[in-house]
Amino acid sequence: MACTTILVGKNASFDGSTMIARNDDCGADHYTEKKYVIVSAQEQPRVYTSVLSHCKVELPDNPMSYSAVPNAVEGKGIWAACGVNEKNVGMTATETITSNERVLGADPLVRLRPAQDGNEEQPGGLGEEDLVTVVLPYIASAREGVLRLGSLLEQYGTYEMNGIAFSDKDEIWWLETIGGHHWIARRLPDDCYAVIPNQLGLDKFDLEDALGEGKEYLCSADLRAFIQENHLDLSLDGVLNPRDAFGSHSDADHVYNTPRAWYALRYLNPRTWVWDGPDPDYTPVSDDLPWCMVPERKITTQDVKDILSSHYQGTPYDPYLRCGDKSESGAYRTIGINRTSFLGLVQIRPYLPEACRTLQWLAFGSNVFNAMAPFYPKVPKTEAYLSDTAGEVSCDSWYWANRLVGALADASYAGSLIHIERYQLSVQSRVLAVINQTDRKVKDLLAGSGKAADSREQAGAQEAGAVQTEAQAADPVQALLLAANHQTAEILREETQKVLKLVLDEATSVMKNRFSRSDA
Repeated sequence: MACTTILVGKNASFDGSTMIARNDDCGADHYTEKKYVIVSAQEQPRVYTSVLSHCKVELPDNPMSYSAVPNAVEGKGIWAACGVNEKNVGMTATETITSNERVLGADPLVRLRPAQDGNEEQPGGLGEEDLVTVVLPYIASAREGVLRLGSLLEQYGTYEMNGIAFSDKDEIWWLETIGGHHWIARRLPDDCYAVIPNQLGLDKFDLEDALGEGKEYLCSADLRAFIQENHLDLSLDGVLNPRDAFGSHSDADHVYNTPRAWYALRYLNPRTWVWDGPDPDYTPVSDDLPWCMVPERKITTQDVKDILSSHYQGTPYDPYLRCGDKSESGAYRTIGINRTSFLGLVQIRPYLPEACRTLQWLAFGSNVFNAMAPFYPKVPKTEAYLSDTAGEVSCDSWYWANRLVGALADASYAGSLIHIERYQLSVQSRVLAVINQTDRKVKDLLAGSGKAADSREQAGAQEAGAVQTEAQAADPVQALLLAANHQTAEILREETQKVLKLVLDEATSVMKNRFSRSDA
């Protein structure tokens, strides 16, 4: 999948959270409907079979419940994409990445071979369709996620190159697959952020640590021998650069991938390097962009949304450029693209009780024109506005409403932009107020303060219209979280319907069959 990933360490974020985020983008000329759900432990299979590769995996008997953003239309598998489990461990999978002929010749990808000519079918390995489902329900930390996925890759292999992020309240780990069965992983430094744009990204790797203590790096057990036997290390000084050894630097990368990393680094470190002009330190086609950097200021959730919405505004490459030299407008693939299915951001806040520690932020459709909202994932169910996406277009679905807003606003960009900006600001402000109020109520309730009774009473009032469950009645914290999620969904419905009408009017006013004269 054509995606962009951002990782933010706890000392680089505005509030001490770890943040992992990804645009889930469809391949060229198609669109994948998505929904947001909670998968209970009871729903989790004990034997998992991939739809695309027919890979069969025996799963442990002790799964946890977890959130997910799977495909809404059945037929091609689950593609759970992004989620958080009961232990407040996050995972986003996957960032499709690149490789080179030397790696793929040394360890070929494990592809499905259908039965033919009297030969039995040979299942393929695991891929993006499968990874969240077979990993996230069974891990208690980000490091455990790396180790579980690594062992599955070694056992079953993979049919594609992917990057996968794991997070808990303390750590973020990034894993990249190498060929069919090998992998590397690095712990993101706490004071850094990283941006990965469909390209193998790690630019340094400590094999001694990875094969020894594993403090900052991890890898498949035979990686050293694999590198030596296949002459993959291209360094002159003996310092392994994974990007050179396992990745690619093609002309296609320079149009499709590296410009996205360039823009994100430029956004968060505008004065650290020279990014523009006749003699820049880095350009959109630089192969040596740093994998991670210390930002010039703390990074917010809105910064992440802004970067993942970027169409290179403020540069000559903006496809919406309206004045000046337009010769390079649209030269590079933007970050915020028309075929984004959703944006998922997992924010794990260490200063809050475990019950409300994690927020799963979501946005559907093209990020240039949508809004992002947070939900508490440690609940038994999600709101219908997000979970009931179907194959038919309907304004009762936030996914489809955002798709409509994006298409109409793009067609009437000049007139619609102000409506989109107001929509995004209004949604963000209103839903953050809900989160702030709910966090305080949960803390008061768990602390047993005098406010607890009031919190329960207020929660009951706010839940009018929400479906009551036994879990809500039995657990007042769950009631608060469900009430907040319901209130957020109602805000989204109200604000999205409002902006949809505004951009529809703008798009209608610039139709090619418009005529300014009215009836006499």
